[in-house]
Amino acid sequence: MNRLAIALAPLILAAGALSAQAQDPHAGHTMPAPPAPPRAAPAPAAAPQTPARPAEQDPHAGHVMPPAQTAPAADPHAGHQMPAPPAAADPHTGHDMTAPAPAQPDPHAGHDMSAMPSAPADAHAAHDMSTMSMGPPDTPTSADNPGRPPEDPLPAAALGAPSHAADLVFGAEAMAAARQTLVRENGDVRTTAVIIDRLEVGLGDDEESWLWDVQGWSGGDINRFWWKSEGEGDFGGDLEEAEVQALYSRAVSPFWDVQAGVRQDFRPEGEDTTHLVLGLQGLAPYWWEVDAAAFLSTEGDLTARLEAEYDQRITQRLILQPRLEIDASASDIPELEIGSGVSSVEAGLRLRYEFRKEFAPYVGVEWSRALGDTAGYIEARGGEAEDTRFIVGLKAWF
Repeated sequence: MNRLAIALAPLILAAGALSAQAQDPHAGHTMPAPPAPPRAAPAPAAAPQTPARPAEQDPHAGHVMPPAQTAPAADPHAGHQMPAPPAAADPHTGHDMTAPAPAQPDPHAGHDMSAMPSAPADAHAAHDMSTMSMGPPDTPTSADNPGRPPEDPLPAAALGAPSHAADLVFGAEAMAAARQTLVRENGDVRTTAVIIDRLEVGLGDDEESWLWDVQGWSGGDINRFWWKSEGEGDFGGDLEEAEVQALYSRAVSPFWDVQAGVRQDFRPEGEDTTHLVLGLQGLAPYWWEVDAAAFLSTEGDLTARLEAEYDQRITQRLILQPRLEIDASASDIPELEIGSGVSSVEAGLRLRYEFRKEFAPYVGVEWSRALGDTAGYIEARGGEAEDTRFIVGLKAWF
């Protein structure tokens, strides 16, 4: 029995070793020694380890020290060849996935963007805008000029009675004379002008003619005495007709005057006629100078005339002027060879050169046509109802 136990002892020991190895997967492996825990204050690498001092020499003896941080436990599988973990199953395996839409092409691809200006810097960056007003801009005026002498504040009486506060400072008598001077020099200026609108010679097919058209005024800005005169005749012949008007003119707007007065006609046959005149003269839109008037004769004949002209500047001195004149009558006037309705039309084009504003000779062409019964009267005595003339003239004023 002892011999059998002795013979089986190696087998029993080997079986125990195999059993222990099966329980410990690392049994029989040469494992590296675990690293020592870190010291609180490691000594220099070259310095030798010093033994721990006795408790009686430890300055921290009896102190409650926080637990020292230990190094993480060593990986028990270090140095082992571990099988790779199985990949996670794809949840979309077996699904028909539609290809994503291709990205939209960049509209600026291939463009040179280096020359593009960058966004301008904000001129008000870093400014305090909290106190700015959103009202109208504060436009500087001459009163804001720092070199302007200071002005005294208005006296208290300036906004109350009397109407002229300066009377309290300078006296009522002195200020009354000053106000009269101010009105005379700024609002009641007396002026006089003479305008030679047309002084010309007409060269036609059969005869040469001449005419004048002159007007002027004297007065202020609102009320004026206005006079006008025009006439025409033939070279080598008598004066055909002439007229003179004496008018009172009053400004009813900045560009228009209403005129009223009398007109006297002179004719070589002795058929002089007097008319009452009511007219309107001024500057129409687009800078047309308009002179329109109605005439009521002592014989009861009512006629009207409209003149319009426009200055088109080609240069500062060269000016092209179209001109239109229309005559009309409310009834037939056989003795004056005037028919009812629109009796005649004249249209001219004049090119003048202003050597000075007050002196400008011109050349041009003018077409005239008698209409209706007026043309019949002229043709009945052997005249021409239509005429075209080349003209040379002068425009001046003083």
